[in-house]
Amino acid sequence: MNEMQSKSPCPSTAIPKRVFHFGRCFWLTFLVLSLAYAWYCFYVPVNSIAWADNYTSAQQHAADSAKPIILYFTGEWCSPCRVMKRQVWADEQVKTLVNSQFIPVAIDVDNPANAAVLARYKVGGAPVTIIADSQGNALRWRVGGIGRPEFLELLRAPNPSAENDL
Repeated sequence: MNEMQSKSPCPSTAIPKRVFHFGRCFWLTFLVLSLAYAWYCFYVPVNSIAWADNYTSAQQHAADSAKPIILYFTGEWCSPCRVMKRQVWADEQVKTLVNSQFIPVAIDVDNPANAAVLARYKVGGAPVTIIADSQGNALRWRVGGIGRPEFLELLRAPNPSAENDL
């Protein structure tokens, strides 16, 4: 009887193999999903938008071509900005429409050189998207991250100053 008792493991210290295997699979899956999500949050595809170098050059180019300006206020730390870059700016229809009908300029809200532009449009954070006429007067804007359908609607909305002229 003593031999039998010494051979049987104590039930309180024995871990079933099935539970150990489940725990290992759970944490491995959690690690893989966490890494995939982190990559997704920081991944931004290359887009072929013809971005102006800065606000001054964008305004000059807009005045020469009589096209409206798209001001996109963004920051490196901004997660909604990254989502917009991935879902909106990388879209083929958006790229075609923006490059043909607008002068786009991305403005980094953290760059001290952009302080005057931030003050002019009263922008305190990112993302903010403003459609301005060729003189830089704001026509339409959206604060916060927006999706592709809402962005296309913003681009296609009628010009409020043109409506007042009728």
